[in-house]
Amino acid sequence: MWKELRTQHEIDNFMKEIIGFHDSCIKEMKYSSGAYVDKNLSMLPTNTKRTLTVLIQRQFDDISALELEFSELEYIRMYPVNPDFTCEILDASFFIKDGLIYWCDNGDVKDDNINNYKGTVICSKKVRWRNASELIGENEFYRSTNE
Repeated sequence: MWKELRTQHEIDNFMKEIIGFHDSCIKEMKYSSGAYVDKNLSMLPTNTKRTLTVLIQRQFDDISALELEFSELEYIRMYPVNPDFTCEILDASFFIKDGLIYWCDNGDVKDDNINNYKGTVICSKKVRWRNASELIGENEFYRSTNE
């Protein structure tokens, strides 16, 4: 069941529940723009959805995996860590600023230094989450329907 996070208070309670994303990692992401080309080759060239779904896996029994769905996405900025370093999340930042919701893969990021952070930043107008513990493990879950 999806649970919306609309206020800073709801986000703060969620962060307590999942221990600030401690000992977790971004497993996969899926973006849906809403644009498409139909079978007759006509195109709907507008970003009507702008939805990013992020699968995060955690080293905890109660919620071992969760999905965050960011809708009305404003932007995503990623700087994937190279294979010589770990990409584990020790803590995360999750806050509302000027009516937008920000999630960052580091707990030291604040609203006044968000533009200088060189890690993953997701910014959207809406966010919801669900327990996705059934999506634990190394298999890819967001894959082509042809696989």
